[in-house]
Amino acid sequence: MKIVVIGGTGLIGSKLVAKLTEHGHEAVAASPNTGVNTLTGEGLAEVLTGAQVVVDVSNSPSFERAAVLKFFETSTGNLLAAEAEAGVGHHVAVSIVGTERMPDNGYFAAKIAQEQLIEKSGIPFSLVHSTQFFEFARGIADEGTVDGKVHMAPVLFQPIAGDDVAKAVGRTAVGSPLNGRVEIAGPERLRMDEFFRQALAAWGDPREVVTDPHARYFGSELSEQSLVPIDEATLGTIRYLDWLGSTGK
Repeated sequence: MKIVVIGGTGLIGSKLVAKLTEHGHEAVAASPNTGVNTLTGEGLAEVLTGAQVVVDVSNSPSFERAAVLKFFETSTGNLLAAEAEAGVGHHVAVSIVGTERMPDNGYFAAKIAQEQLIEKSGIPFSLVHSTQFFEFARGIADEGTVDGKVHMAPVLFQPIAGDDVAKAVGRTAVGSPLNGRVEIAGPERLRMDEFFRQALAAWGDPREVVTDPHARYFGSELSEQSLVPIDEATLGTIRYLDWLGSTGK
């Protein structure tokens, strides 16, 4: 089938396009550098011609609250309108586990707004809620650094490899629309401070990890289960230290 991947040249999108192509699908990477811009609508009608499925793994270039909300509302609105015109039968979007538990977080609030547009669109859909990607671990540590020390809350944390995300999203894309969500997470559940203590040691990073119950995660204070699935979830198979050893990242 023809599957258009919005954000198809990015971290998850490029992995997804490769996996779908390996399985014999016509996977098309759609992004501004391939001539498709969901913010302006440029190239959307052309790329969606004949597409049965659209997978949206695009991301906002800015995490500032107003900017990220505008990005997801504009991009998703344009995309859904073009899909309706093209007769696309399945819209898949990647979101984040726990979005509804941290509405004070500007990025999470924007993802909620995106999901609401999808749910109201009338196009059959599937939402894949993922925990944090391994690839973002260093950025999370840097964001939590205060005066040279990495402050992390002792809450549950269950990150997942980008390859496992792409695999789960691919399975969802070629399946029947859920008209609901599936949650995915990594195979190991640790305390966030414990995870980063292990990670920094593995990186050879000398920064001290401070256990801080009030440490903020991109502006939000976390509760015990803010970032992990509460109900049933599909688990990846790749463990962080194994992934780190194989990628060097």
